[in-house]
Amino acid sequence: MLNILVTLVIPVIVLTRFSGEDDLGPARGVIVALAFPIGWAAWEMYRQRKIGWTPIVGVVSVLLTGGIALLELPPELVAIKEASIPLALALAILVSAWIGKPLARIFLNQMLDRNKVEQALAERGTTQAYEERTAKATYMLASAFLLSAALNYGLARVIVTSEPGTEAFNSELGRMTALSFPVITIPVMLVLFITVFYILRIVNQLTGLNAEEAIRQPGKEIKEPEQA
Repeated sequence: MLNILVTLVIPVIVLTRFSGEDDLGPARGVIVALAFPIGWAAWEMYRQRKIGWTPIVGVVSVLLTGGIALLELPPELVAIKEASIPLALALAILVSAWIGKPLARIFLNQMLDRNKVEQALAERGTTQAYEERTAKATYMLASAFLLSAALNYGLARVIVTSEPGTEAFNSELGRMTALSFPVITIPVMLVLFITVFYILRIVNQLTGLNAEEAIRQPGKEIKEPEQA
């Protein structure tokens, strides 16, 4: 809830209610609104003592939005920016599958008890089948980001039409941010949920482990297999 408050609710309120000439003004309104998600990302990286790709992507996206607004670039660039990051992630995921190193494996290694799963696969002789079928999950993950890119672009094109540097632009930017959750996040999360369900179903079929047995317990270290 605090995450949603800082990164979504407060920026939307600042952009839509406090960007008028009698308040912060369009430029300062953008700066103040975007300072909250940037500050939250910095705090998260400091708290976790590591630099994760998720906050980095978020900061880059926020900085690009701020650049478009403050430099008063064409509003069409907002739609392109909104679509470019999920599209780039989708392409990276697809390329990883094409070169034989699907990024879905990283997701699996974070979610599953790898040692237990690999042992069960070896005992059943289903390791090759597991490799082939989980590779398909990479395409499912890519589809989630492709869906996000399409929805982001469409939402931005419909809502953000005013020139940057105006109160109307800030208000539209805030409205787009507010609508991004029901219009974009929910459908994408649905695709990701289907992907997780697919993965757990494969694990159950090929290892005999149920979800509770296969999922890595919090705090449990992932041990790399010993080299021969």
